[in-house]
Amino acid sequence: MGESKASSMFGAGSAVLRGVISAPLDAVRRRSAGASPGQPDSVNVIIESEIIPRLLMAYSGASAQSKPRRSRSISADEASRFALLPLRLEAASLLEEVDGFITKGASVETICLDLLAPAARKLGEMWEYDECDFLDVTMGLWRLQEVMREVAARSPSVLGNMSLPHSALFSPMPGDQHSFGTLMIEEVFARAGWRSEALIKPERRELLDRVARQPFDLVGLTLSRDCPSAALANLITAVRNVSANPRIIVLVGGRMINANPSIVTEVGADGTGADALAALDAANALIEAVSARHMNPL
Repeated sequence: MGESKASSMFGAGSAVLRGVISAPLDAVRRRSAGASPGQPDSVNVIIESEIIPRLLMAYSGASAQSKPRRSRSISADEASRFALLPLRLEAASLLEEVDGFITKGASVETICLDLLAPAARKLGEMWEYDECDFLDVTMGLWRLQEVMREVAARSPSVLGNMSLPHSALFSPMPGDQHSFGTLMIEEVFARAGWRSEALIKPERRELLDRVARQPFDLVGLTLSRDCPSAALANLITAVRNVSANPRIIVLVGGRMINANPSIVTEVGADGTGADALAALDAANALIEAVSARHMNPL
């Protein structure tokens, strides 16, 4: 499909969206001239901590809720092949590629977690290593977001069968600059019918204040980097002490937890999940267990 047809499909907001993406990328391009890969001001940090969260919040706001389902997985090879396509395909053609996965049984969650998000990261890596330029990254991210919005717009509204939806608050560990995982898991819970919220780059006081003011059923803490177990345990203890819900459930997740699941018990959390859908399964099971104990205390 050509650019004109793509424009008619995706609407007039495209120019605004390109500006939202290009402004912070252009700023980091100016700041980090001559920077080596992995520096704090690198484009990967900007994509992970600013661009992707903005895009996912736009996606979340545009999408209808639907219940996640286990679906056809996307292999590492398929994801690697797809990651290069935003550099050369227009948004409408990229959507056709995504439709191929959906036709074969991939869910919206799988598309977001295993296809679109890795592609965004790949663009950042390629810019870091001078394999593509500023315009390539800007256009690639715009195309990915247009695809994400279109896929979301098609999703049917299938609310969970809970008459009173459970509530959850998701947050990165205070001090952790990467919010991508937090927003992805919040999106999965929202689509399952939970009343879910996400904090972006919160201070410890902000997180504890939210938990104290609203009786969330669950708090989920995401860690994109390793942190001392004692610090995580201290935060979980504080969450339980101030929570407006005395039976609050605490989930933890991230690379450090996946590598050593015993940390879950060590820090006083209730559970974890290797990915967003596994976390949703764990949360639902824990909610049922808490409800059963409350109904039958003896």
